Amino acid sequence: MADVNYIKHLNAIFALFQKDSRLNPTHISLYLAFFQIWNHNRFRESFHVNREDVMQLSKIGSKSTYHRCTKQLHHYKYLIYLPSHNPFKGSVIKMLKFETTSEQALDLGVPNQGQALVPSNKQYKQIKNSYKLELPKNELEVLDFFKKENWPQLEAQKFYNHYQANGWKIGGKIKMENWHASAKNWMLKHMEISVRAGHIERSRDAKTNNKQQSQIRDNLHTIRNKDYNQPL
Repeated sequence: MADVNYIKHLNAIFALFQKDSRLNPTHISLYLAFFQIWNHNRFRESFHVNREDVMQLSKIGSKSTYHRCTKQLHHYKYLIYLPSHNPFKGSVIKMLKFETTSEQALDLGVPNQGQALVPSNKQYKQIKNSYKLELPKNELEVLDFFKKENWPQLEAQKFYNHYQANGWKIGGKIKMENWHASAKNWMLKHMEISVRAGHIERSRDAKTNNKQQSQIRDNLHTIRNKDYNQPL
């Protein structure tokens, strides 16, 4: 558990918010939502978050706004964001500790006026984003990964061609940071589409079966005054 002074931290962070022209109310609301969850977790070094819970707490209604502002808070060095890219596992947030000190301030992209406001984690600049993974050098690297995951070569080629064409951006906007995770998401979506297609096909077969059975029953239906010279 980190040694965090609740009041000093908030005083310091609000002072930074006031000076940082890059932020808007959504950034501040989102940061405070993360801070509340951090407080609930007794100021642990890191904690998992559920996107829906954070969006509800921060009153953010758009997923794209949530992801954009979280990445920007990470980029502006207010926190460390480690996305999981897994719908069954929450992303990890590491909150940086801010307090009023007389030491040299870490460059946060905002001008220093008077007493320095710094995160106590001075090693932040040396932290590497371990979740990042270099893009594949060529198609063979993607083919090899899909082969290890027991997926057909055709899906590997589709994945490579799709993202090679759009500059390796998720949704055409966000730069891909871990292509292994994106490839696994591609596989999950393919499985979901296959299951859905199979369900639709079974439904069609059932409807065709029912229709055929209904036609047979109609053909065999007899009435009291039926002319038996007519074929069934």
